[in-house]
Amino acid sequence: MTEPQDAIPDTDPFALFAEWFALAEAAELNDPNAMALATATPDGCPSVRMVLLKGQDADGFVFYTNAESRKGQEIADNPHAALLFHWKSLRRQIRVEGVLEEVTREEADAYFASRGRASQLGSAASDQSRPLEDRQVYLDRVAALEHALGDAPVPRPPHWTGFRLAPARMEFWQDRTARLHERRQFTRLADGSWTSTLLYP
Repeated sequence: MTEPQDAIPDTDPFALFAEWFALAEAAELNDPNAMALATATPDGCPSVRMVLLKGQDADGFVFYTNAESRKGQEIADNPHAALLFHWKSLRRQIRVEGVLEEVTREEADAYFASRGRASQLGSAASDQSRPLEDRQVYLDRVAALEHALGDAPVPRPPHWTGFRLAPARMEFWQDRTARLHERRQFTRLADGSWTSTLLYP
C-alpha cells in the first residue's frame, strides 16, 4: 500500500494546526473554532464542554470564560486540561494536552471590548454555572444592566477572563479508507523543541 500524498507530515505542529484550521474555516458551516475543553477536579473527576478558540500562536490556544464557573473553578484547582477539535466535513481531528494559564488583563480587556454589546451584557449579568430559578430572572438582569449603563461601555467583570493552554502534546488524526486511519503525535521536549511519531490507529 503506497503512502497517500496528503499524509500527516513530521513538521512544526503549530504550522500544521494553522493549515488544518484554515481548511476548517473554509469547509465548516458553523463554528470551525469550536473545541471540546476537558478539565478535572483535583481528585480526577472529569468534565467536558464546548468552547470557542479565540486565539492561537506558538504560545498556545486561548479561550475566554467566567472564572467563577464550574470550569473556572476546576482550572483554578487543577490547571491540566485537554482540547479536542473535530471537523467532520474534513474527517479530521486534533487533540491538544497541556497546562492552562490565565491571560493578561490587557488581553482580557481587549477581547471583551471586541465582543458585541449584547454578548458583553449577557456575560456581565450571568452567574455562570450557578442555579437559575427561572430564565426570565436572567433576562431581567440583562435588561436592568443595559438600562443602568445607558450608552456607557460595558465594563469587563473582574471574574471574566481568558486562559491559554500551552501544549505539551498534540495529536493529528486523519480518517482513512477502511478505518486504516492515520495518527501523528507531537511531544514537546524540555528545550521547547518537538519530536513526533506515528501511532497505530
